[in-house]
Amino acid sequence: MDLESVTEELYGLRPDRFTAARNARAAEARKAGDRALAEAVRSLRRPTLAAWVSNLLVRERPAEARSLAALGDGLRRAHRELDGERLRELSRKQHAVVAALARQARQLAADAGQPVGDDVQHEVEATLHAVLADPAAAGEWASGRLVRPLSPPVGFGAALTEAPLPEGGRGASGRERSAERAAAPAERPRGTGARGTGGRSAREGTVGGGEAEAKREREKRAAEERERAERERREQELREELRRAEEEAEAREEERERAGADRDRAEEALREAASRVDALAAELAEAERARRTADEAVRTARRRFQDAERAAREARRRARDAAVRAGRRGSPP
Repeated sequence: MDLESVTEELYGLRPDRFTAARNARAAEARKAGDRALAEAVRSLRRPTLAAWVSNLLVRERPAEARSLAALGDGLRRAHRELDGERLRELSRKQHAVVAALARQARQLAADAGQPVGDDVQHEVEATLHAVLADPAAAGEWASGRLVRPLSPPVGFGAALTEAPLPEGGRGASGRERSAERAAAPAERPRGTGARGTGGRSAREGTVGGGEAEAKREREKRAAEERERAERERREQELREELRRAEEEAEAREEERERAGADRDRAEEALREAASRVDALAAELAEAERARRTADEAVRTARRRFQDAERAAREARRRARDAAVRAGRRGSPP
């Protein structure tokens, strides 16, 4: 057993099975005497539901994952090169691909016995957008070991959807617009008297109205862009707040698990101590019985010794008496 194989195994499990399996592997490593591996395994963090679903997608659909990474490369290249037409094309493809993959991920989760809701699907979509925007995020996702969903950079989506148009709109190049502006004065009708003042005023009014309309359009788009940027900023803040809350909850869960493990070890130590106390109590009881038996044996031996001593004294006394009697009978009259 090594850290790589254990990590690969654990991040393939559903989140509700992660902790028990991780603790079991850590216990196995500790029992085998590898404390460093046990601590490394115990430090592995359980993935959130959205992170697990994102991992499941890259694990179960590697070909689609590679295609998404390639799409991200193309998007970033087009963005760097300010290739507006290519950006618009890839942006349309991006939204379709991300939505389809998020739906696939949701179905994979259901097939694995863990149905998820729209909120998780949205977090998976955000992760996929982050993969498109950031090669580092793409590499992290490709490992299949996310512990929380990823967030795309603020403004990345807007930068793609607002791909730069050629100046003046679709169909008009800068050279064509310059020619139009150069030709405009020659098209003024020649008036009489006041040198065509009425015609020029009407035409200037039309030109001025067009410029005002263009200005209003620019202001409208700028306002929409500000609103979109503000919305994305707020969404980013909310994602960050959610991430911090999840990290806090995960930290508390980790503390709870560590406390639970400490409790289990303490309870096991208590059981072992109680078992030892019982064994010692049994030994003490047996020793007490042996002591009582020995005391009784000592008392019995003492009584026997005392009886034997009295018998010996009595025998010596009888022997002396017999010797005295015998001496008297043997004396001459």
